Amino acid sequence: MLAPQLPAVADEIIAAISEGVPDYARPLEGPFGRGLRRGVEEALRRFLDLFGSDSDEPDPRREIYVELGRGELRAGRPLEALLAAYRLGARVAWRRLADAGEQAGLAPQTLYRLAEAIFAYIDEISAESVEGFAIEQAAAAGERQRRRQLLARLLVQEPPADAAAIESAATDAGWPLPDVLAAVVCEGEEPDRLALELGPDVIAVLYPPGVCALVPDAGAPGRRAELQAALADRVAALGPTVAWNAAVGSASRARDTLDLSSGPGLLAADDHRLELLMRADRPLARELADHALEPLDQETAASQDRLRRTLAAWLREQGRTERVAASLHVHPQTVRYRMSRLRELFGDSLDDPDRRFELDLALRVPPPA
Repeated sequence: MLAPQLPAVADEIIAAISEGVPDYARPLEGPFGRGLRRGVEEALRRFLDLFGSDSDEPDPRREIYVELGRGELRAGRPLEALLAAYRLGARVAWRRLADAGEQAGLAPQTLYRLAEAIFAYIDEISAESVEGFAIEQAAAAGERQRRRQLLARLLVQEPPADAAAIESAATDAGWPLPDVLAAVVCEGEEPDRLALELGPDVIAVLYPPGVCALVPDAGAPGRRAELQAALADRVAALGPTVAWNAAVGSASRARDTLDLSSGPGLLAADDHRLELLMRADRPLARELADHALEPLDQETAASQDRLRRTLAAWLREQGRTERVAASLHVHPQTVRYRMSRLRELFGDSLDDPDRRFELDLALRVPPPA
């Protein structure tokens, strides 16, 4: 009894959707019109096929409504427009089919069951379209992250990538190249997670020995504190702020700074320039230290340690005995005794500014592994 009504019901639903849903208020020619008609007609046919059926078998036609949900995201429309069209179509279908049922003499109880079935069915196909919309969202997000990781890789790779290639990749990733940025290198294996933790404008990529994130405008007021809070539980290092086309240098400096870390927290390369300089040519730094501190070689290991610490404090405090003693937690007389021994070993070189500078650098060179 209901089947002959379907063509007229489909026409009325299509007209109502075109008039009542602003996102679909457009001419019904071309792919849009064909897709809308197919969706409405298939929904009506499927409804009648399922009405009264107790089958638990998956309906292959559900993919139509999953695909409609995916299509809404691809078309840039909110899912609410499609769901509103479903609800409007359900009201039109109920009105027309109820009229047909009354004219055919169907009992009121049967019409109530028909209404219940129509709106349960609309809930079902709405859920299928919601699923499709979510699937497409996840796919789009995954593609966006893939493009952002590719961009981050181009920015930090050595040798540097061509600027035109980077600009093209930035356009594809929807990531405006900032005037300045800084690299954060930290332990871990999840670039997307790190980018999310550091902010929506951050991109990241795997970068041995861990992950590298590129943070736009990292020198903005309060940004360092935000990064420190976000990375409090990670071993991480922050490179200098540079132009985007020098990102590879910031990443390399951050990676070198990571070697200085002794535990969780963010180290900034700008705060450790001297240590980084001493590590730039480690064999040369080791040679400098061995040569400058050679007079200590004749001392025992324990004596070497005491004299090294005393000499470092004496240079740092510019020879002020009381302050050297306070920093070492010893009596000033102990400092005088040790300095007497150091003068025996190093002679007049302790009074030479250039020699003192060399000794200061030598004492900062990390001991051999």
